[in-house]
Amino acid sequence: MIKFIATDLDGTLLDEDKKLPEEIFSVIEELAKRNILFAPASGRQYANLRKLFAPVADKVVFICENGALVKYREETLLLDPIKETYLKDALDEIRAIPHLFPMLCGTDFAYIENNEMPFFQYAMLSYTNCMKISDLDEAIGKEEICKIAVYDELSAADRCIKILPPRLPRLRTILSGKDWCDVSAPSAGKGEAVKLIRKHFGFKREECMAFGDHMNDYEMLLECGKAYVPENAYPPLKKIIRRTVPPNSEGGVIKKIKQLLQEESNHETRYRF
Repeated sequence: MIKFIATDLDGTLLDEDKKLPEEIFSVIEELAKRNILFAPASGRQYANLRKLFAPVADKVVFICENGALVKYREETLLLDPIKETYLKDALDEIRAIPHLFPMLCGTDFAYIENNEMPFFQYAMLSYTNCMKISDLDEAIGKEEICKIAVYDELSAADRCIKILPPRLPRLRTILSGKDWCDVSAPSAGKGEAVKLIRKHFGFKREECMAFGDHMNDYEMLLECGKAYVPENAYPPLKKIIRRTVPPNSEGGVIKKIKQLLQEESNHETRYRF
């Protein structure tokens, strides 16, 4: 029996216009009635996720900043920030590489220093609390920094993920999208977040289900007994996970969850009679 469902957003649950499926809130309500905990698991900040899921915010656990921050009913269950002593050097390394644009993602605010398009537009779209400052160094020490999101205006898969890891050996760099890499503490990730949630709520691996489309979802998928990728997923991840649902443009995640609910309803009916 499934007790926990985690899903990535961009490229997975959200459609091609980055909008939530219309049915999501009624589905989450139904999951809650059946004591199945739902988790949006995203690289997005808590403020953005809470706004997105406002109608059901008290019924979900939020996996934010690619797992560096986990919140449940305003309580922080997990916070795994980058050590302050590493931030300045990391920023300097990223700035030294042409076509890369860094963003500091704190527990409350995201900070950017560039206004080039489309980076500026993407930052403002995905981060509800986003602050433009003249120098990112000024943000160091203001609050805990969950991660450094790095936009590569050429190709993150071809450049950023190959160039950054050797330059940032004390941090974790992972591909999080076509144009993005995320730099975080070595122990931060969606997989660790799910592991913490499983321990906190007492879920077994086989009682958990997850959906994701990119490499920053890989460890989360491994932590769940039932793992799926949409047909539009990053090909290397799709090759590893194999089990697929229809693409995000066709609401594949919602379809799979509704199938699960129907199967459990049928099981309950058979059990009664």
